Amino acid sequence: MNENNIKHLEFIQLNIDRMNQNSFQMKGWASAILSALLAIFAASIDDNGYGNVGFIFVAIVPNIIFWLLDSYYLQQEQKFRGIYNDVAHLTEESKRIDVKEFEMPLDKYVGCKYCFFSVMWSKTEWPLYLIVIIGLIIAGFVLK
Repeated sequence: MNENNIKHLEFIQLNIDRMNQNSFQMKGWASAILSALLAIFAASIDDNGYGNVGFIFVAIVPNIIFWLLDSYYLQQEQKFRGIYNDVAHLTEESKRIDVKEFEMPLDKYVGCKYCFFSVMWSKTEWPLYLIVIIGLIIAGFVLK
């Protein structure tokens, strides 16, 4: 490995870190908005015990949006990891994609491993978001 390869790997690692941070922030924002909308629902409960259930159903929309954004950032992170592995020669030679010096060819990384829906339905993504969405739907209909 020469100095340029090491610098290239550093640039790639910075992008991986940034995508990871963005993904983490999506989870935080999703939790914050969900909590805020549930707090507004709780504040809308009147003396009869009825509240505006619309806030519960509205909470589903940002949850879906953050799930999509989180999946996008994780997909980008996967692609950068693929580039990193190819530049560092960590993948098998037969499966390695040729990456030129300081190139970051995200468009070359396609297929099941890098597919958006594969990331969206990965074991770290769908339980978090889908369980919350289903819980909100059930809570909304039960409280209605």
